[in-house]
Amino acid sequence: MFYAIIGLLAIILNLIINRESFANLRSRSGESKSEQMVASRYKIFLIASNCYFLADIGWGLLYENRHIKALFPFLYLDCLLYFFFMFLSILTWIRYIVAYLDRHDRKSKALLMSVWVLFVLAIIYLIINCFHPFIFSFNEEHEYIIEPGRHIAFILQIVLYLLTSSYLLFIAHKSTGGEKSRYTAVGLTCLVMELFLILQIFNEVYPSYAMGLIIGICVIHSFVEAGERKEKEIYDNIATRLAENYEAIYYINIETGAFREFSKSDEYASMQVPVVGKDFYEETRLNIDRFVHPDDREFAKNLHQKETMLKILEDKKSYSYKYRLMINGQQKHYTFTLMLAPDGKHFIISETNVDDEITAENLRSKNLNKQVTFTQIAEILAVNYDVIYYVNIKDSSYISYECRNIYGEVEIQRAGDDFFEDSKTDITNIVHKNDLETVLDFVNKENLACTLMNQKSCHLDYRIVAFKKTHYVRMTVQKTTDESHYIIGIENINDEVKKEKQHLKALNSEKELARRDELTGIKNKTAYNELEKSVQANIDNGMDYLPFGLVVCDTNELKKVNDSKGHVAGDEYIKQSAKLLCNIFVHSPVFRIGGDEFVVFLRGDDYTNREALMKTLQDQVWENQKSKSGPVLASGMADFTPGKDKLVSEIFDRADKAMYKNKRDLKK
Repeated sequence: MFYAIIGLLAIILNLIINRESFANLRSRSGESKSEQMVASRYKIFLIASNCYFLADIGWGLLYENRHIKALFPFLYLDCLLYFFFMFLSILTWIRYIVAYLDRHDRKSKALLMSVWVLFVLAIIYLIINCFHPFIFSFNEEHEYIIEPGRHIAFILQIVLYLLTSSYLLFIAHKSTGGEKSRYTAVGLTCLVMELFLILQIFNEVYPSYAMGLIIGICVIHSFVEAGERKEKEIYDNIATRLAENYEAIYYINIETGAFREFSKSDEYASMQVPVVGKDFYEETRLNIDRFVHPDDREFAKNLHQKETMLKILEDKKSYSYKYRLMINGQQKHYTFTLMLAPDGKHFIISETNVDDEITAENLRSKNLNKQVTFTQIAEILAVNYDVIYYVNIKDSSYISYECRNIYGEVEIQRAGDDFFEDSKTDITNIVHKNDLETVLDFVNKENLACTLMNQKSCHLDYRIVAFKKTHYVRMTVQKTTDESHYIIGIENINDEVKKEKQHLKALNSEKELARRDELTGIKNKTAYNELEKSVQANIDNGMDYLPFGLVVCDTNELKKVNDSKGHVAGDEYIKQSAKLLCNIFVHSPVFRIGGDEFVVFLRGDDYTNREALMKTLQDQVWENQKSKSGPVLASGMADFTPGKDKLVSEIFDRADKAMYKNKRDLKK
């Protein structure tokens, strides 16, 4: 009876601690395929373990009553099932580990192949045992007899467990943070199962393997499943608190499109956008038609495509863009920041209402010069914290998350019992000596408690010294929603200072941006020079810039028209040339930079359709030349190549060379 009780307790304990896993067998649709596979294989392992426990319970009850002849067939069948489910448990266990590691290398494939071979051999052994004793047998008194095949089967399982634990501990040695502890826990679980399997060899009438199996399940639940849920809860808590600084934050599975929204905005809630969904890309296309300003819809649809979003983030941590939403019939300006999540499998999009900023900016522009028309593309980069501390307000324990590489991947770096005491050492080592006392006073438990009593957040700008260079950083402190933790973020603000200087420079040059050519009404050379300087400044400072191109044009036969028909006819010829360019490149500014020279700054839809538009222009010019009616313009085009082009003049020169080639072709 004792033997059966151990199995019964094991199955009850398994059902209790893993009740959530058993209850959510079909509720993983929002996760990626790899995550669903891990969850599915873990549940199958739990089910296989329960089946083994049931077979073990049956063995304990039936073997104790083996003297009853009528029960012997059931005893023999249960013994077969006992071994079958034992081998099934190791098969499902190894399959879970391979899915959990999510590694597609040779070692993982070899491990998976080995366990399948072992399982198939076990089935063959059990079939053979039905006709000839190979693993076990019973004597006339129905006593259990160990056969040589049993030792072979157990030794193969022990070897497989040993290889698996060694592989996991090797991976854990190379890992960091939470992954290191979880991989170590899974590796040690294999060793525990292996140890109890050895004990089962020496004492077949004691439920050793069942005890090892339930201990392993408890370890996985405590250090892996529960650990991952706790880590997710912390991330959700941080995301919810940070969402208060935005209208909304979206967390999107790149592969499936499943998404979750974090938002505290009543205005945004009035739009009734789904908080969770299965396809962000399709849902966004529908919402763009419902809420985005008509003039911005095409831009928004082109941008919110999976392939476009991935391409944008190839070489950068984040990308910001802006368009208008129509909320309750009113136009609102929003800035969107696209980032890649730490796991590389999710997008994070934050939305910020910048309508007040736009209104104030427009008012300042009107006050400076009411006759000047000024269009500005503002790209606000996301606030990316280099380090985040998650500090328990009550006992001062903490966890730190650090951005360690160019992809913005966040990893747990360390944990401690007293943030305020530990921070004193860090501050003394890296903070600039002139700011040291100020920072120590700011990062004080009593000071933060007093400061945040009546306000949501506080911050301090100061200097640090790293690699013999001084950097400006900002420390921002805010409470979580439940006021149980401080979230302390530290960010580098050197770029912010540079951007402010660039913004002031743009405001000082506003009056000159709208200069017009008196003859044609289009923009003149001064306007083009200002645009060139603005674009060049963005390129020089490494700022993100929307794709653009240049078309350089030269009017043919202008001197001949002036000499034969007079300057009035020549002026009309120039006007017709400008009109032709404006009619074709309707979404791009056209500049007259010389007597018969023009430049088109391709952007937006015109840039996207540039090849077709150039063909339209050149086809029309050929027709004009054949019919000897209408302007004849030689033209050439060149595109801006990020990372390669350093000067706008380089792009102009390429377009100019292409124009001269076209001019020679026209003369032929």
